[in-house]
Amino acid sequence: MWPRVVSHDPLGEAASSIARQAAVIDVGSNSIRLVIYRIEGRAIWTVFNEKALAGLGRDMVNTGRLSPDGIETALAALRRFRAVLDGWEAKDVTIVATAATRDAADGPDFIARVQKETGFQVRVLSGEEEAHFAARGVRAGQPDAQGVVGDLGGSSLELIRLDRSAAIGGTTLALGPFALGAPRSLDLDLVRRLVSSRLAVVADQFQTRDFHAVGGAWRNLALLHMTMVDYPLRVTHQYELSGAEAIEAARFVSRQSRNSLERIEGLSRKRFETLPYSALVLEALIEQLGIERIIISAYGVREGLLLETMTPNEQARDPLVEGCEALTSMRGVNPDLGAAVETWLKPAFDSLPGLFGQRDPVLAAAACRLADLGSRLHPDHRADLAFDQMLRAPIAGMNHAERAFLAMAAFARYTSANTTPQSGMIARILSPERRQRARALGSAVRLGCDLAGRNPALLSKAHLAISRGKLSLTAAPGWSDILLGEQTAKRAQTLAGALKLKLELG
Repeated sequence: MWPRVVSHDPLGEAASSIARQAAVIDVGSNSIRLVIYRIEGRAIWTVFNEKALAGLGRDMVNTGRLSPDGIETALAALRRFRAVLDGWEAKDVTIVATAATRDAADGPDFIARVQKETGFQVRVLSGEEEAHFAARGVRAGQPDAQGVVGDLGGSSLELIRLDRSAAIGGTTLALGPFALGAPRSLDLDLVRRLVSSRLAVVADQFQTRDFHAVGGAWRNLALLHMTMVDYPLRVTHQYELSGAEAIEAARFVSRQSRNSLERIEGLSRKRFETLPYSALVLEALIEQLGIERIIISAYGVREGLLLETMTPNEQARDPLVEGCEALTSMRGVNPDLGAAVETWLKPAFDSLPGLFGQRDPVLAAAACRLADLGSRLHPDHRADLAFDQMLRAPIAGMNHAERAFLAMAAFARYTSANTTPQSGMIARILSPERRQRARALGSAVRLGCDLAGRNPALLSKAHLAISRGKLSLTAAPGWSDILLGEQTAKRAQTLAGALKLKLELG
C-alpha cells in the first residue's frame, strides 16, 4: 500500500546541474565591464557586476586611435578585475574586446599592454563574431526569439537575423555614438543623414517585424518610455514597444538638451552624451527596416559567450523552468516535488482553453518549480514576498505578462486571498482571464504540495481531473482517508472556486 521512499542526492543529475562560476570581461568602446555569473544548468545568475566608463573609442573619428585617457582608465579597471579574479582558473574567465580595439591603429599595442600588466589574454572579436554572440545572448534570454538582433555599442552597431534554428548574416556598421560624432553636441540633421546613408547599404537585408535591441543605450530608452507612459513594472528585459512608441521616445530624446535629460528620473547620467545619437539610430532602424515591435534584451554578447560553454543538453533546456527550479532549490531537500506536481496537475490544466498559446505548458511547469519559493520566508508574509520575488527575479525566458502571471501564481500558492499585491499593476498587464488562471494554477500547486506532504510519490495515489463543468479529486482505493482529509478538501475547494467549477471529492 505504501509508496516506496527513495533517497535522492540533491546535487545529482535530477537537479538542474552542478553549479559553476564564470566571469566575462567585456572591453567595449565605451565601458569596461566585469560580470561574475553563477550558472546552474540553463539558468544564468549575475552575482557581481562592475564597469568603468573608459570611452576608449571616443577619439576614433578624429584620430583613428584609442583615447589616451581611456586607455589609462581601462587599464586601471582591468588591473582591479585581475585582483578580483585572483585564484580563478583560466577556463572560468573570458575576456573579449570589441569595435574600438579591433578598429584602432593602436589596438594591438593596447592588447599587448593589457597582457603585460594584467596577464589577461584578450580575444578581439570581429564584427561578425560580435553579432553572432549578441544573437546567442538574445536566445539565452528568449529561446524562441525571431527577427533581427541589433547590438549598439559605443562605436558600432551589429545586426544579425534570427531564424528558427540559427543566427545568420551578421554585419557591423559604424553607427555607434562615437562613430557618429559623440561626445560633440548633436547636429541633428547631419547625423540623421549620416545614419540613413550608412544603414541604407544593408536595409533590404534586414527587413523585419521584430527587432531585439541589445545595449545599455537602448535599455535607457526603454526606461524613459516606461516613465513617459507610467508603466508599472520597471524590468527592462523583454520590455516591448511598438515601432510608433519607440519613435516617439527616440524623437523626444534626440531633441533634448543635456540639462533636460538630467532632469529625467531613471536615466543613466553617464549616457547623456551618447543617448541622443542612439535614439537617432533606433529611429532610422524602425523607418528603414520596417520594424513594428522592439523587444529589449538585457542579455547580449556576454551571455552569448556563456551559452556556448554549455553542453548541448544544457542549451536545449528551458531557461524559465530551469531558473525557477534553481531559485527554489535547497540543499538536502528532495528537489523532485515541483516536477511531480507538474505531472500530477498537467492532465487537468491541459483540458483548459489556452491563454498563452504554446506557452501554457511552460508556464505551468515554471509555476510548479516555484512550489518552495516561500519555504524559507516568514509564514505570515510568504505570499506577498513570493509574489514580489518572482515579479522581479532575474530569470530569463519570459515576457512581462508571463512574469506577472507567475508572480500571481506564486502568491496563490500560499494564500487563498483574492486581492494580490500591486493589483493595479497586475490589472494593467494581465487580462481578467489570465489573472483568474494564475490564481487557479497557484491553488493547484498548493493543493498538490499539501496533499503530498512533500512526498512526491503520494501524488500518484490521487487523480485530478476536469470534466463536464466539474473538478474531481479522487484517491486510489484504500487511500481516501489518508489523502482526502480536511485540509486537502479545503485546498481543493479553493481551486474549484478559482476555476469556477463544482468540486467532487471521492
